[in-house]
Amino acid sequence: MAISEPAITLTDYGLAIECAVFVTLLLARRPVQGVLRTGFAVFFAALGVAALAGGTVHGFFHAKSSPAHVLLWNAALIAIGVVALSAWRIGCELIFNRRTGASVFFAASVAFAVYCLLVVFIHNTFLVAIIHYLPAVVFLFTAYLLKFLRRRQGHFLMGMIGLGLTFIAAGVQQAGIAVHPRYFDHNALYHAIQAVALLLIYLSARAILRAEP
Repeated sequence: MAISEPAITLTDYGLAIECAVFVTLLLARRPVQGVLRTGFAVFFAALGVAALAGGTVHGFFHAKSSPAHVLLWNAALIAIGVVALSAWRIGCELIFNRRTGASVFFAASVAFAVYCLLVVFIHNTFLVAIIHYLPAVVFLFTAYLLKFLRRRQGHFLMGMIGLGLTFIAAGVQQAGIAVHPRYFDHNALYHAIQAVALLLIYLSARAILRAEP
C-alpha cells in the first residue's frame, strides 16, 4: 500500500516511538505510584496515540469520507484532549494544594468532555484541538515558571523551553511554514520541532520526579 504523505506519516510515527520510549522509561522507575509520574506518563502516552493515529490517517486513510479516516482522526483529536487534561493535572500537582487542584482539574475535565462532544459531533479540525490544547500548555508553562522562580532549578527552565517550543511548532503548522512543499511540508516540520520539545519536557519530567517528594 502506497503512503499518501510519507514525510508526515514517518515523522508522526517517529513521535509515537519517541513517546513510547518516554512512557516506558517513566514507568520503569520504582515506585511507579504518584500523581506526577502518572500525569507525565499519560501526557506522553496520549501524545503517542495522537501521533500514531494522525500518521496513519495521513499515510493510508486520506479520504475524509472513509470511516477509518473519521475514526482515526477523531481518536487523534481526543488523544490531544487527553494530553491537555494531563497537562492540567501536572500543573495542579506542582503549584496548588489538594483542594484547589481538585477544583481546577474538575473544571478542566468538564472542558475536556465538551471538547470530545465537539470533535465527535460538530467540528473535528486540528485547529479546534490546538485551541483546546493551548490553554493547558500555557497553564503548565506558568506552573513551571512559578516553580523556577521559587527554586531556581534548571529542570523547570528546561521544561519551559520544551513547552515554548510546542508553541513555536503550533505556529509553524498553522502558518504553513515548510522546509519543502512536498518532501518536508509544514506538518513534517511541526513534528520535527515537537520531537525536540518532547525530549526537553521528558528530561525535565525525569528530574522533577527525582526531586519532588
